[in-house]
Amino acid sequence: MSNLNLKAKKETTYDAIVIGSGASGGWAAKELCEKGLKTLVLERGRMVRHIEDYPTASKAPWEFEFRGTVPIDKRSGLSAGRWQTEETMHWALAEDEQPYIEEKPFRWFRGYHVGGKSLLWARGTQRWSDYDFEGPARDGFAVDWPIRYKDLEPWFRHVETFAGFCGSQDGLAELPDQVVQPGFELSCIEKYYSDQLKTLYGNRHLIQGRMAHLTDPQEIHKQQGRNQCQNQKMCRRGCIYGGYFSSNAATIPWAEKTGNLTIRPDSVVESIIYDDEKGKAIGVRIIDRHTKEAMEFYSKIIFVNASTINSNAILLNSKSNRFPAGLGNDNGLLGKYLGSHNYRGGGFATYEGFFDKAPEGQHPGHAYVPRFRNVFKQDTDFLRGYAIGMSGSRRLGSDTSMIGHQLRDNLLNKEYGVWTMSAWMQGEMVLEEDNHMRLSETETDKYGIPKIVMSVEWKENDDKMTKDFMEQQQEMFEKMGFKNISVRDSGNPPGSDIHEMGGVRMGHDSKTSLLNKYNQLHACPNVFISDGACMTSTSTQNPTLMFMTLTARAANYAVDELKKMNL
Repeated sequence: MSNLNLKAKKETTYDAIVIGSGASGGWAAKELCEKGLKTLVLERGRMVRHIEDYPTASKAPWEFEFRGTVPIDKRSGLSAGRWQTEETMHWALAEDEQPYIEEKPFRWFRGYHVGGKSLLWARGTQRWSDYDFEGPARDGFAVDWPIRYKDLEPWFRHVETFAGFCGSQDGLAELPDQVVQPGFELSCIEKYYSDQLKTLYGNRHLIQGRMAHLTDPQEIHKQQGRNQCQNQKMCRRGCIYGGYFSSNAATIPWAEKTGNLTIRPDSVVESIIYDDEKGKAIGVRIIDRHTKEAMEFYSKIIFVNASTINSNAILLNSKSNRFPAGLGNDNGLLGKYLGSHNYRGGGFATYEGFFDKAPEGQHPGHAYVPRFRNVFKQDTDFLRGYAIGMSGSRRLGSDTSMIGHQLRDNLLNKEYGVWTMSAWMQGEMVLEEDNHMRLSETETDKYGIPKIVMSVEWKENDDKMTKDFMEQQQEMFEKMGFKNISVRDSGNPPGSDIHEMGGVRMGHDSKTSLLNKYNQLHACPNVFISDGACMTSTSTQNPTLMFMTLTARAANYAVDELKKMNL
């Protein structure tokens, strides 16, 4: 019997375990497998293979039975949200999969399938500068980051070169240049807005959005089997061309080619196993999503990349004699200082001009105004700042509601409306201790795992920031001659942007943080957390590039430490 037990344990033992297969989990798998580690990736959701498992990719509107609308009976049992269309139903989450408790209103969007939210993201990719890293130290909120731009700059290049991004080189101190292919061209109204910003304000800039799309694939991307973005704007269905970066198109197949990767989908992680005698984590306990069977897998190192909220939950549920309040939680801060980006502010306006110009084609990008508030000094009554996403277009004004000859004639006689410009803020939410998540003491889900309790709310600083965006966006539109201006506060709750961050923050001191500068738990160094949970502050950039970069750096450090026998 003992020989059978030894054999069974050997078959479930790996060099490394990665929890989660999204953007950061895929990078952990790639880096660890490339360095020769036998790596197990545990994914809560179903298997999704690149190309073959994108059922609606590139479909024309008339190929859908209900032209995109989903009948009520087919929505039964699915959670409400942005995936309830015919095009994206395959990403929808079952209502009973992971219900959570909203102590305060919170929107939590999840991607439970291999590839996670790397198949669903908006694909914006901007580097941080030292102005972003220094924010907490400068104004005293949260704790100082244990790293700076110079620590990540080579890893930014490493990730950007492999993943393939497009955009412009802008020479801005507040938004460092990146490794990019040619960006999506600005429309004439966006170029006008950009010129006016420089003239009217000097320190404000509208630039091409930096996006995770291939516009000029390099040899490394061809080796991945990926092709140029076709500008279909159907990205959230899954891209058969691999025109944008996802784990499924890039990092996971790359890891598989090494022969060192094992993927186990339908694996709901219950906790991390800590051995009190060895003084380290030794494995991961899962529940099979279909059979409900409990299983254990073992490894030397563990990367937790389950997405911010689930990564926090797994650590909180990983209790032992050594860690009665959750793995690594000696200071009681696990799950605290949680937040997201502030997307509440929006704006819209029209412009009566450029009537001799019309849009040509389409693309999946947008323009971008980097943060201009409180960058070089504190110049407002609120902390930190916001970036602005912008999109200018001119819609076809021809009536396309009819069919047959009338439709053909109207399309041939194109009539365009006025140019329009949309704007949306992406503000930094200052992370405060009482914004937190915890595990319910009385309620469990269908797997027997404690339900997550979300208790996150906007603070006065977020209100002031939203008000400033609305005032500034109104002023900018007015000074540039736009008409029919509308600015608004949506009032949407935290989490509405899919940018959850915090709860397992990095820092210098184990008394005030949970992770060191290499994303290791201070109190359990063979466990690494490098998804959004590790963030000390949020800044204003789209965060996925940061998660991928921190993960690549941490994975290479982990391999070096293993070789030195320090883990």
